[in-house]
Amino acid sequence: MCWSATADLVAGGAITAVGVGCVARAARTRPRAVPLAALPLLLGAHQIIEAVIWNDGGGTGGAVTAWALIALPLLPIWVPAGVWCAVAPHARRRLLVPLAAGVVTAGVLGYVLATSTVTAEVRGHTMGYAIGLPHAGWIVAGYLLATIGSLLLSGERRLVLLGVLAALAAAVCAALWRWEFISTWCAGAALCSVVLYGWLRGDPRTVSRS
Repeated sequence: MCWSATADLVAGGAITAVGVGCVARAARTRPRAVPLAALPLLLGAHQIIEAVIWNDGGGTGGAVTAWALIALPLLPIWVPAGVWCAVAPHARRRLLVPLAAGVVTAGVLGYVLATSTVTAEVRGHTMGYAIGLPHAGWIVAGYLLATIGSLLLSGERRLVLLGVLAALAAAVCAALWRWEFISTWCAGAALCSVVLYGWLRGDPRTVSRS
């Protein structure tokens, strides 16, 4: 999420470009990491979709639904599954809990999305989204365990750093969004995408031994 249609479009284009580099790099050196390497492509598309929502002035419709599909059921399963594929086989056992949390969270969010209407509303320099979530605290906990937790438990130094940065970016963005001051997640997504590209440029033979 960014603070305007232009910011979302620019950030989305830049993040998508990094994603193309990530996928190309992973395809050459780490084929198992291609799903995780494609994450910036997903984040970039997410920003570009929100640019359309800004231009529409919020409301409901296809763009809002597409935004919610990525943000809600897709990311909590994509991230832990991508990490699980990317890390060394001996490190996968500790990722079973985040992966299971992602499956359950994505299932609940998918059901809610299928049975509810998502609405978007311009709030100052932020875009707010509303959808009825039962037991929201548990859903948020499962979401964070699946996404950030899988990175922190990966055992890969750069992926752990990515998890820390994602957690900090999410905390800052949430605080600023609550004040309706400005949305900064696009900057966090861009930074995380660059860190992911840096990890992919490392030696693929260097894996966690823990």
